[in-house]
Amino acid sequence: MLLLSELSELLQAEDPEERQTISGVNWKNYEALLNDLGDSLQYRVTYLDGVIELMSPSRRHEIRKTIIGSLLEIYFQEKRIRYFPLGSTTFRKQAKRGGVEPDESYCLGIEKEVPDLAIEVVVTSGGIDKLEVYKRLGVAEVWFFQNNQFAVYHLRGESYELVAKSELLPNLDLSILAQYVVADDPLDAAIAFRDKIKEMVN
Repeated sequence: MLLLSELSELLQAEDPEERQTISGVNWKNYEALLNDLGDSLQYRVTYLDGVIELMSPSRRHEIRKTIIGSLLEIYFQEKRIRYFPLGSTTFRKQAKRGGVEPDESYCLGIEKEVPDLAIEVVVTSGGIDKLEVYKRLGVAEVWFFQNNQFAVYHLRGESYELVAKSELLPNLDLSILAQYVVADDPLDAAIAFRDKIKEMVN
C-alpha cells in the first residue's frame, strides 16, 4: 500500500510544474516577452531586478487556484463584500523593477491599480522571492496555499508580517476554507461552504 507521502511524490512526478529562470533581462525585453505571450495561460511570468521566472503550472496547481477563487467569491457574495476579481492579471512597475502574475487576485471595496489581495498556490518551492515583488507593488496581503493550508502575509510599512489570520477578511476562518479547497468534489464543496457561510451570516 502506498503511503500518503509516496502518493504525493508520484502525483507530482506525473503532473510536474516546470520553472525556468533567465538572468540579465532588461525591462524592455520583459515587456516584449509579455507582449509575445499575450493572454497565454501556459506560463506565469515573474520579474525582479533583471531576473525572469517562467512557470508552467501543473494541472493540480490550476485546480487548486480555481477552487480557491470560486470559494472566496461565494464568501464575498454571502457576506456582501464588494469585490473585483483580477485573476492572473500582470501587475508591474518599472520604477520598482518588479512584475508578477498572481494565481488569483482581488480588489476589495473599489477597483484599484494593484489588488488588495493576491493568492499564490505553491506546489513546488524555489524561484524568485514573490513577496519581494508584491512588496514593491504595494499589495496589502498575500496568501500562500501550500501543503493544504494557508499562510497569510500582511504588509506593514516596508515589510510583510506573517499573521495568524487575514486582516482584510478577519471573519473568514482560513482553516475551514482550506478543508473545502481540498475536498474531493468541487461542487459538493461549494454547496457545503455556501451553507456554512449562510449559517455564520445568520
